[in-house]
Amino acid sequence: MAKLENKSKDNPRLEQRLLADGQISLYLEYYLGRESEPVLDEFGEPVLYESGRMAGTPKYKVRHIRRKENLNLYLVATPRTPIDRTHNKETLQLAKKIRQEREQELLESSEGYRLKKDRQINFLDYFQNYIDNYTKKDIRMVQIALQRFRDFLNATPEYTKFAKSIKPEQLNKDMMVSFSEYLQSRSVGEGAKSIYQRFKKVVNYAIEHDVLTKNPCTGVVIKADDQILRKDVLSLDEEQALINTHYEGENPNIRRAFIMCLYCGLRFCDVKDLTFSNVDYSNKLLKFEQNKTKGHSANSGVIIPLNDGLLRLIGEPTESQTKDSLVFPLPSYETCLKALKRWVKRAGIDKHISWHCARHSFAVNILNNGANIKTVASLLGHSGLKHTEKYTRAIDRLKEDAINSLPTLEITNF
Repeated sequence: MAKLENKSKDNPRLEQRLLADGQISLYLEYYLGRESEPVLDEFGEPVLYESGRMAGTPKYKVRHIRRKENLNLYLVATPRTPIDRTHNKETLQLAKKIRQEREQELLESSEGYRLKKDRQINFLDYFQNYIDNYTKKDIRMVQIALQRFRDFLNATPEYTKFAKSIKPEQLNKDMMVSFSEYLQSRSVGEGAKSIYQRFKKVVNYAIEHDVLTKNPCTGVVIKADDQILRKDVLSLDEEQALINTHYEGENPNIRRAFIMCLYCGLRFCDVKDLTFSNVDYSNKLLKFEQNKTKGHSANSGVIIPLNDGLLRLIGEPTESQTKDSLVFPLPSYETCLKALKRWVKRAGIDKHISWHCARHSFAVNILNNGANIKTVASLLGHSGLKHTEKYTRAIDRLKEDAINSLPTLEITNF
């Protein structure tokens, strides 16, 4: 067994146990104090001292409160190679670092009181508090994840009792299996997977902060074929029909922004943040960093050539604007989506078009017009070709549909 070098006052202590497969599992053991309880006889009555100065008073026994946390870190029990020894050294260093961090958290929470108290909270309130302090761009999806979980609890007879309050420890694997099935019944393709991923983010956060001791989502996954394009796309003719359609009360900025997305493949989160400083007028280029991958990918920067039509669509700053002014001042996403649906309907297009369909339409249409996949990947800001390949599959399907739309040939002889 490895030498762990615990000090007498360490809390938690780093401990180890030998597994059947020959590995050594590392875990932390917390000491959360002690409590006294009376010693009872076989009839449930307190046992009294019979003699001495304590005669006639109840006997008490002390119970020490301990808790274990599995670190999911493993050592090689009998390291034989330099690789094994390096692995053990680095793993042990990581375990000791985690132990020190947990010790600091324990001290800051009054010797374990918070750890015990937090597990009595309502997980639904905890989830909402997580959302209230969430600052990333996908907050809307996290909100949907909470609402879907609430809907699931209300709609499932077995779990209706938890609809208003559920303790963290009441989340279990069986519930997660049912929840994943419910999500797949409510959403198709990547929708269910995306919502479940946000739900798991909150679960992982709760584990990191000792609100949950065991991950109920372990082994429960929702799979989706990322290479299938499930959203509707607009053909070039439908795009032109949309551009030609006007209606009373339309928002010109929503109109301009969506057309920009159709011809540049932008996401909503990127087009709403575009400023005039992103436009290189002399070289006819649009330069920006993708909000989705900013800080997470070396390929977050995108450069898109602009033709004269797109430059007119963007325009130039007015006297009251600066280079930092928004190109398309837009209302909320929900308002933009409602306006888009109204616009699509007025144009006579019978398709379910969301804002992101503009990005898909852009990719499919330029591929269909002969652009190569690497060029499309670069214009979309993809770091590789994996996510772009689904558009080539969409092109193949369009070609097949076109062939199938031809009248059936009735050939009797050659």
